[in-house]
Amino acid sequence: MEKRIAIIGGGIVGATAAYYLSTLSGSQHLKVTLFDDGTGQATKAAAGIISPWLSKRRNQRWYRLALDGADLYPQLIHDAQIGTDVYQQTGTIVTRETTPDLETLYALAQKRRETAAGMGTVTALSADEVAQQVPLLTAPQPGIHISGGARVDGAALVRALLDSASQRNLTIRRERVKLTATERVVTSLGERQYDRVIVAAGAWLKDLLAPLDVTATVTPQKGQLIELAVKDYPLQEQMPVVMPEGERDFIPFGHGKLIVGATHENDKAFDLNQDPAITADLLASAQRLMVGVTADNITSVRVGTRAYTPDFAPFFGPLPDHETFLVASGLGSSGLTTGPQIGRLLAGSALYGGTPDWSEYELPLGTYLKPSRD
Repeated sequence: MEKRIAIIGGGIVGATAAYYLSTLSGSQHLKVTLFDDGTGQATKAAAGIISPWLSKRRNQRWYRLALDGADLYPQLIHDAQIGTDVYQQTGTIVTRETTPDLETLYALAQKRRETAAGMGTVTALSADEVAQQVPLLTAPQPGIHISGGARVDGAALVRALLDSASQRNLTIRRERVKLTATERVVTSLGERQYDRVIVAAGAWLKDLLAPLDVTATVTPQKGQLIELAVKDYPLQEQMPVVMPEGERDFIPFGHGKLIVGATHENDKAFDLNQDPAITADLLASAQRLMVGVTADNITSVRVGTRAYTPDFAPFFGPLPDHETFLVASGLGSSGLTTGPQIGRLLAGSALYGGTPDWSEYELPLGTYLKPSRD
C-alpha cells in the first residue's frame, strides 16, 4: 500500500529527509511531496564549516548531535554521489592571537579528540605555517589545524539531495502552504491529507503550527555573507577553511571563489534586503586578513533567515497531540552541521513509525512547543 508523505521546507533538514525517504528500505512504497517557495531559506544562503569539535557551547546534547552530524557527512556525500565542489574535507584552522590562548585551544582540541575520532589529527601551526596552507591570507594568526574539518556549499548540497530524490519518489512543489486545524495541508490545488507530514520550515514554523493551537518558541535571525572573486591558487579547492579570532569565517572554494561571513542579526526579523553597511563590514573583515581586496571583488551577497530558540538549541520529533506531524526547527548557525542528522532521523520515523528516544540530542519537545491555550 502506498504511503503519502509531505515535507514542508526544502532546506537542509527537508532536503536530507527527502533524500533518505527515497533510499531507505521500504521507500519504494512512498510518494513524497516537498513544498517550499524558497523565500528566505537559510540553507540556500549558507556556506558552512563542518567543524564542531572546538565549540565553546556547554550544551552536551547539542554537542553530541553536532558530532554525529559531522560524522554522517562522508557517508552521505559518498552515497548520494556528491562532488567535492559541494563538500570537501579540507580541514579547518582555528586561530588565536596570543600564545597562552593558542596553548589553551590546543589542549582543548587534544581532550576533545579522545572522544571524537572524526576530528582527525590536531596540529599547532605558527602564523607562517597558516599562511603556507592558506596563501590567500596575508595577515594570518597562529592556529590549530583540525584535519577532519570540512566546508560545504549549502545551496548546492540541497540541490544535489533533491535532484537525487526526484529521480525516485519525490515531487517538488515551489509554493508556500498552510496547515488546518483538521491536520490537512492547504496547497494551491486545495486541501490535501497525508499519512505523515515533516514540518521543517525553520523560522516560519511558528506561523505554520498556529492553526493546530501550538506555539513554537522560535525567532528569526538574519544572516548575510559575501562571495569574493580572488586569486585562483593551484589546489585552492583543498585549502583549509579558517575561523579567525575576532573576524568572520573565511571559506575558500575552488576557482578563485572565497566566502566571508556570516552575520548574526537578531533585530531584522524576516528582512531579506541586502544591507550595504553589513556588506562593508564583511568586506572590512576580509581586508584585515588579506591585502588588495576591494568592493570590486564582491560577486554576490547572500541573505537568509535562521531559526533560533531561547536556549540556542535545535528541537525535532513528533508533534505532541498531533501524531501525523514531525517537526524540526531552531538549528541556528549550526544548521549545516546538525541538519543532515536531524533529517535522517525524521525520515526514519516518518517511514517506520514508533516512538524514538532522541533525548541524547535534545530536551523534551515541550520545552519549545506549547499549547496555545496555555
